[in-house]
Amino acid sequence: MTKWNNLLPKSWRAKHINFYAPYLGAGIRLKDVDKYYRKFEVEMPLTSWNKNIKGVHFGGSLYSMCDPFFMWILMENLGKDYIVWDKAAQIQFLKPGTGTVHATFEIEEEIIGSIRSELEVLIKKDYVFSTKDYTNILDNLFSLFKINNDFDI
Repeated sequence: MTKWNNLLPKSWRAKHINFYAPYLGAGIRLKDVDKYYRKFEVEMPLTSWNKNIKGVHFGGSLYSMCDPFFMWILMENLGKDYIVWDKAAQIQFLKPGTGTVHATFEIEEEIIGSIRSELEVLIKKDYVFSTKDYTNILDNLFSLFKINNDFDI
């Protein structure tokens, strides 16, 4: 997140992501976020703005729906001493999205603690996280870094 964005309260950022232009246009809604910012629930109804030529959810909208949340969880929970880069993602369409698509993004406290411990030793490591199973699967690959003097992406 940009530095100016860090000046805004977490709750403001969470409430206002629904007004982010790509989300607003596609009908993507952040429905719930837990108080620790470790679990996000998102949905997207099928509308004329996000249908593809076959009349089902456009893959780009599905990807957009899933894109920021694992990174957001890691950034909020690891803090400013860590750099989180979303390096890659993969989406596998299990069936056509014909109704409202729901996804839950969660990284448990124990996993975040393990990541923090590993990065104290390794300095840099890639991690992969998956959404909770609904109508699509998205795997995101993140490269996480502990900031130090010889930092190199």
